[in-house]
Amino acid sequence: MARPTPLSGFPEWLPADRIVETHILDSVRRTFELHGFTGIETRAVEPLDQLLRKGETSKEVYVLRRLQAEEETNVSAADKAGLGLHFDLTVPFARYVLENAGHLAFPFKRYQIQKVWRGERPQDGRFREFTQADIDVVGAGELPYHFEVEVPLVMAAALAELQAIGVPEVRILVNNRKVAEGFYRGLGLDAVDDVLRIIDKLDKVGPVKVAAALVAEVGATSDQADACLELASISGADASVIDRVRALAATRAITSALLDEGLAELGALMEAAAVRAPGVVHADLKIARGLDYYTGSVYETVLVGHEELGSICSGGRYDTLASDGANTYPGVGLSIGISRLVSRLLSAGLVKASRSVPSAVVVAVTAEETRPASDAVATALRARGIPVEVAPSAAKFGKQIKYADKRGVPFVWFPAGLNADGEPVAHQVKDIRTGAQAEADPAAWEPPAADWWPSVARVQQPTD
Repeated sequence: MARPTPLSGFPEWLPADRIVETHILDSVRRTFELHGFTGIETRAVEPLDQLLRKGETSKEVYVLRRLQAEEETNVSAADKAGLGLHFDLTVPFARYVLENAGHLAFPFKRYQIQKVWRGERPQDGRFREFTQADIDVVGAGELPYHFEVEVPLVMAAALAELQAIGVPEVRILVNNRKVAEGFYRGLGLDAVDDVLRIIDKLDKVGPVKVAAALVAEVGATSDQADACLELASISGADASVIDRVRALAATRAITSALLDEGLAELGALMEAAAVRAPGVVHADLKIARGLDYYTGSVYETVLVGHEELGSICSGGRYDTLASDGANTYPGVGLSIGISRLVSRLLSAGLVKASRSVPSAVVVAVTAEETRPASDAVATALRARGIPVEVAPSAAKFGKQIKYADKRGVPFVWFPAGLNADGEPVAHQVKDIRTGAQAEADPAAWEPPAADWWPSVARVQQPTD
């Protein structure tokens, strides 16, 4: 069989790298649960008409085609209409809320960690199959603004926990769609969604092309386009940003109740962030999130020093995504691109796992006929939660030690038995890193806490 050709955009981690990913997933899960979020999982497929509710995403959806003959009679209506793999977790979650509203307690706080699939061109940090970790809060009929403050601060706490293992400092960039909409309408630009979509490209194409697009696609005057760019240029780490927006609105003779409401909300978020996550949350008035279902706060998150990677965590407030016409369930959420984050940590050599396997101990095998004795030692250690494996063959002890060393396993256990002279020998355990060896009791011995399970740690970077 020929050597298989890898598929681009579908990451497969080596064992040590998978340990890094698992550590990150476990850490964010703990933080989410500490803040009262409960875990759910939704199906991998959704009807195409539901997936396409978010806007211009039809080219991103992996469509599923049934292999059965078209004339088969037991094909469901959903199959006939078309199914696709979900490309994010927000749309499936909205559907989940509508289907299960009678069984949920609102406000409903959930986290969801799953694979998603997106048909885009693979590049650094962008994959066709990847893992996301989402948190959302959904209300029934209404959702107080304070949840728009809580969600980014929970995510800030989750990312702060990861800095201990080498994740760079993060900056959460926030804006409020009410600010943008109130400002644009005050200028006389009513095609707000189109303006937001164009402004959202500012970092990619630059102000000259954005201004040209506003004129050509929205019908803005040059002066209106300049005003939009002035608003987008405002940013800062404290509530003084609010005063700068008000000053700009005054110079443009803009008065808007919606603008005032959005500025009050954005100010409340900045004030809370200054207390709970100082220096992490920055207001950035060019953050638009070009999807048209966002209605309030919007968020994007960058790794400081790795801004070219783009946002690793984004989201916002939505009011009508989960609605059946009679009932509406507004929500706010954020999503971490776990695969994007892990990929950058590994490619930049920022973190590493202490070993590539869970095992803390390899139990040596003196001879194949004594393997049951080695198995008994392993069983005794596992009964107390110590991860153990038994050597695959009864080779010379030197080879068994090399086997453990190659896998990064710190300890080798030599079972009790008889030596070459027929004299009894007690159980012994060897730390193969230091060479220290001592007698040990399978019913009582424990490895040091740091060696019990694989750990993930920061890689010391060379200094100039």
